[in-house]
Amino acid sequence: MSATTVVGHDGITRCRWCSAAPEFPDYHDTEWGFPVKDDRRLFEKLSLEGFQSGLSWRTILVKRENFRKAFHQFDFNRIACFTEKDVDRLLGDEGIVRHRGKIEAVIHNARRAQELVQREGSLAAFIWRFEPGPGQLAAPQSLSTSPQSIALSKELKKQGWKFVGPTTMYAFMQAMGLINDHVEGCAIRAEVDAARQRFQRPEEGTGN
Repeated sequence: MSATTVVGHDGITRCRWCSAAPEFPDYHDTEWGFPVKDDRRLFEKLSLEGFQSGLSWRTILVKRENFRKAFHQFDFNRIACFTEKDVDRLLGDEGIVRHRGKIEAVIHNARRAQELVQREGSLAAFIWRFEPGPGQLAAPQSLSTSPQSIALSKELKKQGWKFVGPTTMYAFMQAMGLINDHVEGCAIRAEVDAARQRFQRPEEGTGN
């Protein structure tokens, strides 16, 4: 075991951050870093990263199913139709983070997502444009931002999105597999590498 890894009770060597909460190993092993091009999942993660601002990821992860129920599985076409009554409903939902600014940001971003899809064909086609090239990758978990996360943040802000700062976008890119930030020695790193090799990047201007 190195300073960047930890061996779990099951004998599996993982990134050290997995030891911080009992919910983390499963999330780490089955989701974090595996490439995603499903627009609903991408919008969900963008939204949850916004809710995480100032909080821990564990706080959000343990409430994730509640968030999904409250926000109709993060279907941004449905969320874009939310009214002030929906905001009031969400502010009264004890299962989620009841922060008016963050709730209103998700609704606002859902409308921006619709506009983006009209222009680009899909969220995925736009987001995967910011995947770093092989020569642009830093050592795993050595950064909190990157030139690509800064560029993605800047472009989304230009389009009117909220809660999409460079650090938030870097965490989003780590989680959605635009980079493989599992450390060397982590048992899942090779699985993510294989998944990224098999992954068919979405074509620009399409949802495929």
